[in-house]
Amino acid sequence: MPGTLTWQWIAAEARRRVAVRQWPPGSRIPDEAQLAAEFGCARATVNRALRELAAAGLLVRRRRAGSFVAELPVRKATFEIQVIRQEIAARGLRPGYRLLEAASLPVPAPVRDLLGLAPGTPFRHLRALHLADDRPFCLEDRWLNPATPGLEGVDFAAVSANEWLVRNRPFSSGTIAFFALAADPGLAALLDCRPGEALFAVERATFAGADPITAVRLTYGPGHRVTAPI
Repeated sequence: MPGTLTWQWIAAEARRRVAVRQWPPGSRIPDEAQLAAEFGCARATVNRALRELAAAGLLVRRRRAGSFVAELPVRKATFEIQVIRQEIAARGLRPGYRLLEAASLPVPAPVRDLLGLAPGTPFRHLRALHLADDRPFCLEDRWLNPATPGLEGVDFAAVSANEWLVRNRPFSSGTIAFFALAADPGLAALLDCRPGEALFAVERATFAGADPITAVRLTYGPGHRVTAPI
């Protein structure tokens, strides 16, 4: 056992006990005070570990009753928002970027519904093309809340909204969707493919509390593949 325990170590040990059926499905695990005494750590450290396991679907926490191993654990997928420039570089390709459009416009109805906005609400609309070895890689079509802190003065011709947001604007919740769409003539011209070819798209909306931050559609060229750990 490490000298200074972290919540990550405790979470890993709890996962092990569940996996080997030391804590079988449906069983009540020792309470936080008991685990803190066993591991020789602060109760807050145990609490953090159990909260993470409950969020992952491995434990069920019941007020005043304790924590139980889930009868049917639910595996929850998590997705990290990547900086597209770094994603391209990780493939061994040379990143490039080109801002196509930047304007303040009323948000269209589908995006308005996604973000919970009133009709006529103006947002910043940004369209940009990400390049890999000078070839089209991804079209970023984004609606950005103009009230976002720190936004004033940002030159989106020099840095993508994707990268600026990842580095400067943490979010507390969001939605994400993955789907295929056929390239219309405009997308085909931008992504250097044939009209009608299948493209991979991601639509994402993020919020800080109740405040919308952004809604974006990322459209990738033919053959794009996404992998994630489970």
